[in-house]
Amino acid sequence: MKVAIIGIGSVGSAVATAVQNTGLVNEIVLFDRDGVRARAAAEDLGHASAFSYDIKLSAVSTYRNIRGSDIVIIAAGENQKPGETRTDLLQKNASVISDIIPKVMANIDNKNVKIIIVTNPLDVMVMLAQKLSKLPAGHVIGTGTMLDSARLKIILSRQLSVSTRSINSFVLGEHGDSSVINWSSITIGGMDLDSFCKQTKNTIPQTTKNTIEHRVRNAAYEIIRGRGATWDGIGAAVADLLRAIINNEKRILTTSVVDGIGSTSVAMSLPRIIGSNGVITTLKPKLSANESAALRKSAKIIRKNFDSLK
Repeated sequence: MKVAIIGIGSVGSAVATAVQNTGLVNEIVLFDRDGVRARAAAEDLGHASAFSYDIKLSAVSTYRNIRGSDIVIIAAGENQKPGETRTDLLQKNASVISDIIPKVMANIDNKNVKIIIVTNPLDVMVMLAQKLSKLPAGHVIGTGTMLDSARLKIILSRQLSVSTRSINSFVLGEHGDSSVINWSSITIGGMDLDSFCKQTKNTIPQTTKNTIEHRVRNAAYEIIRGRGATWDGIGAAVADLLRAIINNEKRILTTSVVDGIGSTSVAMSLPRIIGSNGVITTLKPKLSANESAALRKSAKIIRKNFDSLK
């Protein structure tokens, strides 16, 4: 299994480390326009391999060297800066994706390759990458709200004093400010949230839900304020998605892929079954009336942003 990572900044480097630590790939190609940075990252990761998995690592600055890659991960582009939203990156990163995708497609097997998008604003970049690549929608996969859903699980776990492994909860829609917490479908140990709370003498009133929603949506901003960027969480999310594809796990993850036809098509996160062929099935979770309305609004925002691309 050969994996190419495009863009070796802080996010791309974290992705490379997380991918290596899965132990599931034979070769990682690190591509960056800055050849010195790519070589330094490959050297550093090579040293780390002495403590984990010894795999082939190469640093490249020309696209022909990604040939033979089974999965291409695109982490290139501008990162959010303090005070910026993901949407603020729209035009800059659309230019980056528009430059990268044709060059990637000229050097890979379009019948078998899977492309994973990490670049923000995530959902719009998925739509752009799928349009330019002309790959099946299920083969161009954004990490979507995988990280948002993980943040929700962590918060609920601490709130309710129960392991994240017992919590089944999703954040849907945009990987951004219009994301939607799917409260209606949350289960803990196979029980709905209300039943679990009654049996464990916990309470999550609406005010607490509002606070949780705020924390989930603003987690990235808090990290960026204190650290300058987020990278460890998304690196772990990419590795988890990669694991589901390589092992054909048929696991349900909230990934972002293009759904719909023509002007009604949009990429946003819904629970999707992931296997060796990418997205196998998109699931429609139980939604309250408010959640349905919020999800439709989120889809409209994503589509509007995509239509605004120059």
